Amino acid sequence: MKNMTILIVDDDPVVRKMLEKRLEKAGYEVLIAEDGYQAEKILPQQHVDVVLTDLMMPGTIGGIEVLEIAKKLNSSIEVILITAHSSVDTAVAAMKKGAADYLEKPINFDELFLRLEKIANVQSLLRNAMDISEAMDTTESVASETIQNLEIRTAELQGRLNRLEEVLRDEQIGSYDRIYKALDLLTKYK
Repeated sequence: MKNMTILIVDDDPVVRKMLEKRLEKAGYEVLIAEDGYQAEKILPQQHVDVVLTDLMMPGTIGGIEVLEIAKKLNSSIEVILITAHSSVDTAVAAMKKGAADYLEKPINFDELFLRLEKIANVQSLLRNAMDISEAMDTTESVASETIQNLEIRTAELQGRLNRLEEVLRDEQIGSYDRIYKALDLLTKYK
């Protein structure tokens, strides 16, 4: 859980610093962006698990745009929006666009840590599911190859049995010669 990297995007330096200190103290790796423009530069260059962004920021890249940029780069990046009470409807609309959750100001850190734990648990489940899927693919591939090899070996053995049967049923050859040829066939193929 604590090995997640969180990008904080907020134009308020006090909020940024408060979030940074609390998240680092809790064991998270933290990246900082002073606005949406910096976030747009950081996201393609750094591994980020969660973006914690203010919904309303100056300029043309606000929280919704940061959400869209993050999801376009990597759909597994989770985004939590920080919003004032008056913009809860906007935050809910953002969740329809793929935001994981939203928090109202002032930030309740217990709620934030619960949401981050939930995200970490979901990401862990997804990683486990992907690991299981890869293991199943590998097992399926190995099983398929094993079956193919067994089919080839079975066909070879069936061919040997057919030749052996032909030799043993060939009454034009004496019984001693039949047994000798049968033993010869058995010892040639191992």
